[in-house]
Amino acid sequence: MLTTLMTSRLDRCFTKLAVERRPALVTYVMAGDPDAQTSQKIIESLADAGADIIELGMPFTDPMADGPAIQAAGLRALKGGQTLRKTLAMVADLREKDAEVPVILMGYYNPIYVYGVESFLSDANIAGMDGVIVVDCPPEEDDEIGAPARNAGLAFIRLATPTTDDARLPAVLMNSSGFVYYVSVAGITGSAAPDPGKVREAVARIKRRTPLPVVVGFGVKDAPSAAAIGAAADGVAVGSALVEAVRKSLNEGSASSATVPAVTELVKSLADACRAARAERKRA
Repeated sequence: MLTTLMTSRLDRCFTKLAVERRPALVTYVMAGDPDAQTSQKIIESLADAGADIIELGMPFTDPMADGPAIQAAGLRALKGGQTLRKTLAMVADLREKDAEVPVILMGYYNPIYVYGVESFLSDANIAGMDGVIVVDCPPEEDDEIGAPARNAGLAFIRLATPTTDDARLPAVLMNSSGFVYYVSVAGITGSAAPDPGKVREAVARIKRRTPLPVVVGFGVKDAPSAAAIGAAADGVAVGSALVEAVRKSLNEGSASSATVPAVTELVKSLADACRAARAERKRA
């Protein structure tokens, strides 16, 4: 599969959604949670349920930016034997069924470092990845993974936060690609609800500095919050709510017949909310 085709999935996605005047629904799930087989079923169900972009979490033992829900999901995945190599294999399996939905990995640098950056990027390309978010790799360490990822044809997506002021923003945006991920609240994932008014101001400030789409995440928990944030942004990322849907569906720690439907039903409601946000964007 050619790199040029892989990197264009994100562009095609956002171009299509811009025409439709609606935000992207970006769904985050932890690879391997609650087990490999169920996780694969969840991943393969997301696009049909309404997800526009899939984020796969890379399980890690020290997820400093993640709240309790995603930490617990990562531990379940690690207990089940999930590895970065297995995560890439899941993407390759997905590509046999869906050649178009953009897929990005989100997590920490350590698993990539242990894997070997060059080997990881090569295998990610072969698997059909579109980009990576490495939350603990700042612009000052771009040579570690950012530049190699871009050279390999993968989008390297950076995070901006409420504390990213005008002096810091150019460094964050420099060499960013794919989209900008705006962390709507200070703190860990799932820790607070974002203020739509403040998010709108922040997104506008970022978009004055870059042509890249801006996706807003952290704290978006349900359809109403997705609609509110989606009216102000190019995309809405939901993670903690989805991994919590997995947890609540478990039977004594194991997947049940309700696990996959619990995720897909929530995704459908979020997708409906993003379509509703289209009307708000037209009125804005």
